[in-house]
Amino acid sequence: MTESVLDYMIRLGRAAREASRVLARASTAQKNRALQAAAAALDAARAELVAANELDLANGRASGLDAAMLDRLALTPKVIDGMIEGLRQVAALPDPIGAIRDMRYMPSGIQVGKMRVPLGVVGIIYESRPNVTIDAASLCLKSGNATILRGGSEAIHSNQAIARCIQLGLAEAGLPAACVQVVETTDRAAVGALIAMPEFVDVIVPRGGKGLIERISRDARVPVIKHLDGICHVYIDVAADPEKAIRIADNAKTQRFAPCNTMETLLVHQGIAEQVLPALAAIYRDKGVELRGCQRTRALLGEGVLAASEEDWSTEYNAPILSIRLVDSLDEAIAHINRYGSQHTDAIVTENFTDARRFLTEVDSSSVMVNASTRFADGFEYGLGAEIGISTDKLHARGPVGLEGLTSEKYVVFGDGHIRT
Repeated sequence: MTESVLDYMIRLGRAAREASRVLARASTAQKNRALQAAAAALDAARAELVAANELDLANGRASGLDAAMLDRLALTPKVIDGMIEGLRQVAALPDPIGAIRDMRYMPSGIQVGKMRVPLGVVGIIYESRPNVTIDAASLCLKSGNATILRGGSEAIHSNQAIARCIQLGLAEAGLPAACVQVVETTDRAAVGALIAMPEFVDVIVPRGGKGLIERISRDARVPVIKHLDGICHVYIDVAADPEKAIRIADNAKTQRFAPCNTMETLLVHQGIAEQVLPALAAIYRDKGVELRGCQRTRALLGEGVLAASEEDWSTEYNAPILSIRLVDSLDEAIAHINRYGSQHTDAIVTENFTDARRFLTEVDSSSVMVNASTRFADGFEYGLGAEIGISTDKLHARGPVGLEGLTSEKYVVFGDGHIRT
C-alpha cells in the first residue's frame, strides 16, 4: 500500500522529534564536526550540485519562471562558495546552547538564572533558493534543533543534492540522519501537514513570496517566524553628503534586484534633490531601472519618469523598478516609511547626528541604518554566520534570525535542600 502524504509527514515529524532530543545533548565539537564535514562534502560535490541545478534551471525555463526567480534558483560557483563559507562560519560561532546568565541569589537562599536551550524541531518552507537548505540546516544544527526542510518544487533536484552532502556531515559526526530532513515529495499537501503538527514541530519559518507566507500565517497551528514584504526605503536627508548619498542609493537598488533588502522607494529631501537626483537618475537609466516618481520628481528629472501611483508606494517590485518621492522634512519621510513600509529595512543618509538619532528612534523597522545600504540587512553581513530568514514580527525574534533566534531560555534554579516556607 502506498504511503499517504500525511503519513509520510507524520513519519518525518516523529523522526525529527526523536532526533531533536539527541541533538539537544550533542557537544559543540560534535555539531561543529558535522558542519565542517558537510562543507567538505559540498566542496567535493560541486559537479554533482551543478548538474542537479541545471535540471532545475532547465525545468524552470521550460515552465516560464521569470528572470528574478531563475536568479534565485541558480547554484553558481560563487553561491556554492558562499554555502561552504556559511557552514564554516557557523561552525566557528560560539555555541549558545547551555549558556547560563543572570545567576543570582534570592533572599530565600536559592540561586536563579536562565539557560539557553533549543526550540526543538524547526520546519522551514521556502521557494527557489537552494542555498537556503544549507543556511537553515547549519543554523538549526548548531543551535541544537532538528529541522524539516520543504523547498520549492522548482529546486527539488538541487535540494536533494545538497541534502546528500548534509547527510554525509551528520554521519561523519555520529548524529542521526533525521536531524536534517528534506521533504522529498513536491505535493503541496506536505506543507499543510507540516504547519499543522504541533506535537512534532515547534516553529515554522517560511521564506518565499507573499502569497506563501500569508497562507502559512493563516493556516498554521504552529508558531511562525516571518516577514511578508521587503518594501525598503533610503531617505536622503537635507544634511546628506551628496557623494555618499549617490553611492548608497545606487547600491541599495542595483547591487541585486531580487532580494528582500533591496530598496524599492527612494525618498529625497527637496533641499538636496537637485544635487543628487539627476546624477542618480542617469545611473539608474544606465542600469536599466524604470523610474516612477511623484509630480515634483517628474518636474525635476523630465521625460522618462513615469507617474507613481498610490499603489507604487506599497509595492515590493523585486525588479529593476524604483519609485521616488520628494519630501519637505524628516517628519514627512518618517511618516511615509511608517505608513507604506513593511518594517523590514530602512536607511537614512545624513551628516546630522540629531536627524540620524530621530530616524533610528522613530522608524519602526527590524533594521534601521545610518549612511549604509539596505543591502547589508543580512545574517552573513551581521556576523550571524547565516540567517534562517528575516523576521518583522516583534515577538521572539526580529530582523535577521541567526543562532540566538532559534533558541529560547528556561529558568534554572539551584538549591541545597531549600524548601519554601
